[in-house]
Amino acid sequence: MNRILILGSGGSGKSTLARQLGGLLHLPVVHLDSHFWSPGWIPKPDEEWDGLVRQYTDQEQWIMDGNYSRTMDIRIKRADVIIFLDLPRLLCMYRIVKRRLMYHNQTRPDMNEGCPEKLDWAFVNWVWSYKTRSRDNTIARLRQAGAHQQVITVTSRRQVKALIRSFADAGPFG
Repeated sequence: MNRILILGSGGSGKSTLARQLGGLLHLPVVHLDSHFWSPGWIPKPDEEWDGLVRQYTDQEQWIMDGNYSRTMDIRIKRADVIIFLDLPRLLCMYRIVKRRLMYHNQTRPDMNEGCPEKLDWAFVNWVWSYKTRSRDNTIARLRQAGAHQQVITVTSRRQVKALIRSFADAGPFG
């Protein structure tokens, strides 16, 4: 297990889980948000972004968190393990509000400098509508994973904790 991809709605805990697993498994963590957004919340141009995603996925070891549906197939093809955080909508909403309060006028550790935490209507709507807008597409893509890949869907905080324990029990080379 050298390449782990973590997908899910905003507020589902992708970055937190990536950090935790990175520490347990001694794998480098790639927070896609920190590479997609330039200071001032400016998105990378498509061509540059695609090149960065290929550069990171070509590495032999990584834990990568983020959605970015346009490049999702590239990441899925390279991952050994794909974790889909399919958590309740209200939990995700709670977490984005909590995150906004926690990092008021600051940049989160998983974001690029110059991108202070914000909570605007567009992001709230994006998180709220994830289940109807993106979830089915993500699940369909995960069904295309190869037999050599492990797809794990997690639907509760309790399951996330159990997943972390299972990785801890397996150790860095499990």
